[in-house]
Amino acid sequence: MELSDYIRILRKNWLVIIVFTLVGLGVAAAYSLSRTPIYESSSTVFVSTQTGGTAAELQQGSNFTQARINTYVGLVTTPVVLNPVIAELGLGTTAGDLSKDVKASAALNSTLITVTVSDPDPVQAADIANAVAASLSSAVPQLEPEAADGSSPVRLSRVSDAQPALKPSSPNVPLNLALGALVGLALGIGVAVLRTTLDTRVRTPREAEQITQAPAIGAIAYDAKAKERPLIVHADPLSPRAESFRALRTNLQFLDMNGRASFVITSSIPSEGKSTTTINLAIALADAGKRVALLDTDLRKPKVAEYLGIEGGAGLTDVLIGRAKVSEVMVPWGGRSLYVLPAGKVPPNPSELLGSHQMSTLLEMLEHDFDVVLCDAPPLLPVTDAAILARATSGALLIVSAGRTTKHQLTGATEALNTVGAKLVGFVMSMVPTRGPDSYYSGYGYGYGYGYGYREAPPAKTRTTRADKAGRDRRGRTTPVATVPAAPTLEELGFDTSRRANGEQRAD
Repeated sequence: MELSDYIRILRKNWLVIIVFTLVGLGVAAAYSLSRTPIYESSSTVFVSTQTGGTAAELQQGSNFTQARINTYVGLVTTPVVLNPVIAELGLGTTAGDLSKDVKASAALNSTLITVTVSDPDPVQAADIANAVAASLSSAVPQLEPEAADGSSPVRLSRVSDAQPALKPSSPNVPLNLALGALVGLALGIGVAVLRTTLDTRVRTPREAEQITQAPAIGAIAYDAKAKERPLIVHADPLSPRAESFRALRTNLQFLDMNGRASFVITSSIPSEGKSTTTINLAIALADAGKRVALLDTDLRKPKVAEYLGIEGGAGLTDVLIGRAKVSEVMVPWGGRSLYVLPAGKVPPNPSELLGSHQMSTLLEMLEHDFDVVLCDAPPLLPVTDAAILARATSGALLIVSAGRTTKHQLTGATEALNTVGAKLVGFVMSMVPTRGPDSYYSGYGYGYGYGYGYREAPPAKTRTTRADKAGRDRRGRTTPVATVPAAPTLEELGFDTSRRANGEQRAD
């Protein structure tokens, strides 16, 4: 993982991190408030020798006390020192219990012993510290061997008396809060990284590239109103989502397909936006002046005719079984150089029809007469139709829904194409968030001051076709038609239209 990946994880899981940090802070605060304040007081004892007047004897005495200092430190918590303190102060405890609250220490190369006592009562802590220092000063001379004159060679003097503390030593509230916040922050980051590691959904183009080993051809912005206006390039050509399809159109035109330009557009699972992507891409290509043939090859659940508002009772199925000619069922749409071949009736053997010789011949003919041929095919995992059809075309474009398709599903779809020897020319990320850490567009900054939003194009003189005259939706409203060069008719493309009825051509 790169640094940008970790930053994306933090941005995506910032709420989880904040919650864990606040929880850690709350636990630390509760712990600190529930603890009884403890006060510490310290008394200092100086250790010296009583014999010798020369410098050598004084040095020898100093070495002796330093060698014995650790022994005296250890005596502080023994009953021989603490029992007199308990008796003097009338403490209702034992030497063992009192020793837990008494600590003694001595600095290196020093003959000073510091006695520290902890107690909830600051006055009692100071009294016990002074009493322990006094008891130690009395016990050590009694324990050390007597000199020749009967005196003790060691003398302990209390040089610093303990005073009642003004502030408790524990709990240390600021330190506890800081530690609680740090622990909560660490746990939050750990949970965020774990969530990302266990997340099997494909969210970025980099993840899709690693699985498919194919380039990213485009990314389609998420639109909350996509169901209300699926043909966004036609309905709102200035929206960010419509711009996504134009960017896809540009990238598709730069693909080197050895002179061919027929593509199967499919997905791993249903509801990833393959049909709307196919139709909007076809409209965008037609707006650029390309002659586009749009085929609904989803012979199980066809959607193209429904989205475009055209009659879909006869179509591809009738052509493949020889019941109709292409010119009889292929209709222009929207006043553009876009011709649509609907699926027709649902056959009992869609896979066999799509893999037939008639289908291959039809694709060859359309590739010869059109600049681009787009085939809207079923998902790869439920059925094999798209994989079979992809072999007869330039290749497949795989739609990957950001945050919906799992890595396992995308792997299965890629393997389905590789198994039949079909070429995966690239993938298109759909439903990509326009904001947030997973946004593919955050670095592009849509807007540029152009004020995206729908506004009608000024009227232009274009050739009026029968599709334009019928270009009213089911509510009777006139559908806006893009101002593009007049589209060629089927007669100009070499199709036989003598058997077509005038009322069969409808456009949305």
